[in-house]
Amino acid sequence: MQAPKAAEPHRLDDIDRRILGALRADGRLTIAALAERVGLSQSPCWTRMRRLEEAGLIRDYVAVLDHRALGLPDVVFVEVTLDKHDDSVLEAFGTEILRIPEVLEAHLVSGEYDYMIKVAVSGTAHYERFLREKLYRLRGIRQSRSVFALRTLKQEVSVDPVAIARQP
Repeated sequence: MQAPKAAEPHRLDDIDRRILGALRADGRLTIAALAERVGLSQSPCWTRMRRLEEAGLIRDYVAVLDHRALGLPDVVFVEVTLDKHDDSVLEAFGTEILRIPEVLEAHLVSGEYDYMIKVAVSGTAHYERFLREKLYRLRGIRQSRSVFALRTLKQEVSVDPVAIARQP
């Protein structure tokens, strides 16, 4: 598994940031609504949006699903330590973890463990099945540690480009 290519930082003006912020809040905006929201006519707004997409600043448009409504109200963070750290073990683990549907996020991290994995489950019984039938069947795991989220205080898909620009 290759590491994702890092996006190059781009110079953004205020209008670019407002376009990104508006789409971050509502990815279903029409060009007309987006143009009105950011104070442009439709053609320059469309041109800017396409340029932002081509530059990789807009990676995708998605629907954010309500896991509770889908019967998966519990979030568990799993710290995983591998036996070995050679490229083949890391690649195999990374490839297999991507195939598990309960896994929302998987990060190779620094520190005491190797991966931080975010999982959505329907409860403790589902989480036990996830561990026994999926995670623990992956080769190379030395140990894991789990932490159940009690409440989500903030959950964003991406940063607010307007707010970030205001920071010193």
